[in-house]
Parts: sequence; C-alpha cells; structure tokens
Amino acid sequence: MSDVRPRTSKEVMERRGFMAVLALVSLAFVLVILPFWSAIFWACVMSLLFNPLQRRLVQRLNGRHSLAAFITLITGLILVVIPVIAILFGFIREGVGLYQSIESQEINPAAILERIGNAVPIIPELMQRFGIDTSNLREYLSNSAISLSRLLSQEALSLGRNTVSFTLGLGMMLYLSFFLLRDGESIVSWMRNALPMSEDRRQLLFNKFVEVSRATVKGNLVVAIVQGALGGLIFWILGISAALLWAVIMAFLSLVPAVGASLVWIPMAVYLYATGDWGAATVLVIYGAVVIGLADNVLRPILVGRDTKLPDYLVLFSTLGGISILGINGFVIGPLIAALFLSFWATFAEEFNSSS
Repeated sequence: MSDVRPRTSKEVMERRGFMAVLALVSLAFVLVILPFWSAIFWACVMSLLFNPLQRRLVQRLNGRHSLAAFITLITGLILVVIPVIAILFGFIREGVGLYQSIESQEINPAAILERIGNAVPIIPELMQRFGIDTSNLREYLSNSAISLSRLLSQEALSLGRNTVSFTLGLGMMLYLSFFLLRDGESIVSWMRNALPMSEDRRQLLFNKFVEVSRATVKGNLVVAIVQGALGGLIFWILGISAALLWAVIMAFLSLVPAVGASLVWIPMAVYLYATGDWGAATVLVIYGAVVIGLADNVLRPILVGRDTKLPDYLVLFSTLGGISILGINGFVIGPLIAALFLSFWATFAEEFNSSS
C-alpha cells in the first residue's frame, strides 16, 4: 500500500494560493529589474565566457573566490569590454562619416556600380540574362546605402544623448559580473534545485543546455570577432576607407553559413579590379579565400567541437530573429533560446525513447 495520503482541500488551496503569490512576486521582481535586463544579460555572458579562467584561478589561489573573481573581471575588462567599446565608437564614427560622404556626393553608389559594370561587362550581361533591371538596381542600392548610413548616424546621436545611461549600464554589468563569477556555482545550484523536476532530469537538461549554449556563445562570438578582425586588418593594410565599419559588418555576416564575410570582401575585390587596382584586388582575393575563409573551419572545431554546436541554419535564423526582436542583444540571445529549445526537446526525446 502507498504511504502517500491524499491532500485535503485546505492543503490544495494553500498550495494554489502559495503558487499564485509566488507568480505575482516573481512577476513584480521581473518588472523591477526589467530596465536593467541588458546589463544583467551581458553580465551572464561575461561570466559564462570567463568561468573557466575563474575556476583555474580559484584552484591556484587556494579557494579565494573574491580575489579570483576580481582578477578574472579585470582580465575580461582588458580583453573584451574596452576593445568592444572602442570598436563600437569607431564603428559609429565611421558610419556617420559614410553617411556624410554619401549626402555630400563624395561617394556615389550608383556611379560605383556603373564603373564596375563598365570594367566587368559580364556582370550587367548576367543581370540582363536573369531579367534584372540594372538601372532600378542602381537606384535601389543607392537608396539602401543612404538609408543604412542614415541609420548609423541616428544611432550615433542616440548613443551620444544616452551616454549617462550607457555608462550606468556598463558599471552595473561589471558589478554584477563580479558576483556571478564569484558565486556562479552556488547560483546555478540554487536554480537547479528550484526547478520542479527530478534530479536526473535536471542534471540532463542543465548539462545539455550548458554544453550547447557555451559552444554557441563562445563559437559564434569568437569566430565572428576573429573573422571581422582579419577582414578589417586587410582592409586597413590595403588602404580601404572605413575599415573598422566593414570589419564589424563582416563579423555579423560571419553567421551566414558558407558565404559569411565574403559578402563584403568579394564585392570589394571586384570594385578594386574595376578601378584598376589589380594588385590590391588580387591580395584581397587570396587573403579572403585562404585566411578569412578558413578561420571558421579551423577555429570553430577547436573552440567548441563539431558535435556540440548548433546547426548553421538554426544559428542563422535564431540570430536574425533575435536581432529583429531584441536589437543587438539578440545576437547572443537568439542562439541561446535555440540552444534551450534543443536542450528541452533532446531531454524529452531521450526520456520518451527510454520509457517506450
């Protein structure tokens, strides 16, 4: 006979009342911290990326978690935060410069396309063969370039007006990162115990999520940064204007499977050929195909392994979807949600198959 007695109506009502209050308190807490969710999220990303260093330092410092967290935070500040801020402001500055150059007709996208078409006649011929009106294409690309550069200019003005809030958010992110690095293991343990699941299911779910999310964050971010840096470096060496702007664009495009950063450097090489700069164009093609093109194939297996990363198509759609909904934060949040989705369904599939 079972020792579990049925619950009385009073116990059921108490449990439901407690769950209702718990839901209300949790919702109120979320609303309170919602204005700072971006700082909280990036603090979590920071602690996730530098958690291996934190663990090694704790071992070397004989369990002094606070000192290890401080050293890890300073390391992350030097290696990641300061360079990213410098790149961000440089990106916006060059974007504003591009907008001003297009507005003042110093840069004419339509004239550039016409020059490429005259230098490489096969391109207009192919377009006509596929029924593409080159005159409309020139107008469309010109308008798109103006719209994009205007958007960058508006973002720069917005960032300038919100310098105080940006600084406050950065300070809160670093402050929270310290405590997440120091107390991360106990926080994760508390979260695991709070889940209404069996221990085996919690263990399986957390292991899968940590494995896939760490592979996604580390793989996507590091590979994107490396490809963007390599592309920006060769653009700077070749004297191509707005090298930092193109580097950031190549970093984002590195998420596109198969083509990625080549969506930037191939058209640029075509333009250099069209303008008669054959030496620079040849260098860019060789460098792009060998160095930039192989960076993903070489780095990603080393960083995350081949079995743990998300499929390329899922990374692409989840990233673009995340950016469209959440802005720049969606660059990381989108793939993390996809990782969580796969983790839950993989856990369900394993349990369902084992029980059948």
